[in-house]
Amino acid sequence: MARKDLLKGLLSPSPGAPVPSAQPRATKGAIGAVSQSIADLRNRSVIEVPSDMIDHAGLRDRLDDDPEGIALLAESMREYGQQVPVLLRHSPNSEGRYEIVYGRRRVAAMKLLGRPVKAMVRHLNDRDLVIAQGQENTARKDLSFIEKANFARHMRDSGYDRKVICDALQIDKTLISRMLTIADAVPPALLTAIGAAPGIGRDRWMKLTSRIASRNVGALVAAAVGNTSDARFEAVLANVTAASKPPARQVLPGANGPLGQVSRSARSTTLTIARDTAAGFDDWLVANMEAIHHDWLASRDE
Repeated sequence: MARKDLLKGLLSPSPGAPVPSAQPRATKGAIGAVSQSIADLRNRSVIEVPSDMIDHAGLRDRLDDDPEGIALLAESMREYGQQVPVLLRHSPNSEGRYEIVYGRRRVAAMKLLGRPVKAMVRHLNDRDLVIAQGQENTARKDLSFIEKANFARHMRDSGYDRKVICDALQIDKTLISRMLTIADAVPPALLTAIGAAPGIGRDRWMKLTSRIASRNVGALVAAAVGNTSDARFEAVLANVTAASKPPARQVLPGANGPLGQVSRSARSTTLTIARDTAAGFDDWLVANMEAIHHDWLASRDE
């Protein structure tokens, strides 16, 4: 009877009690199997954690804070309660505190309500935390392409190698490389200005990045105008597409008819002379360009 009560106490931790930090010793036989089963049950158990004891951890996955969405989620939880637990780990820095592995929106909503958070608690180091966070992100349908790409960039910049990033996001190295190429090409300020852009996929982001190289970041950010994140993306793309159009050309007149064309941009003027109509004028122009320029400078001095 005493043994039965002991097992009952182990299998049913009191609400709010933290998961013990000590790991069960590896033993063989029936005792080892029972110990492992108890540890597995504890890992799957859900406890209630005061919301003010939970801190953020890991890498930022979302680009939009979405306070309105958090408020709506809080109202839903006020009426129906928290249906899905979050995943936490014990804080490595503050005794008695917890850190979010995933479920940030649910934690934020419960903080608004001032209610405890239903959570599963794991013992995770920093590497295991970001892998768990990345795997959760991969399974979610509401995380946009650029948010996943940005998450991969944060992992790389934090020192994780490609294999860990691939394992976290469950994506092969080729796709990770493409995601990182896009994420690196978008200035952080522009990414913040546009936001998550949930309706914009990889191809559209590739199109944008191919047209913003060497452009003024401030001008790009100023172009990000719109009521939604998708609309701001489209506004920036339209802006750089219009700026990328080749300049209009005008006819270069000659004494006996057109000699070619002139095109002007913000940085240069280009003369295009047709050899079949120039009758050697193009060669003469090239040979005498220095003298022509000298005469022009002299006329300006006068």
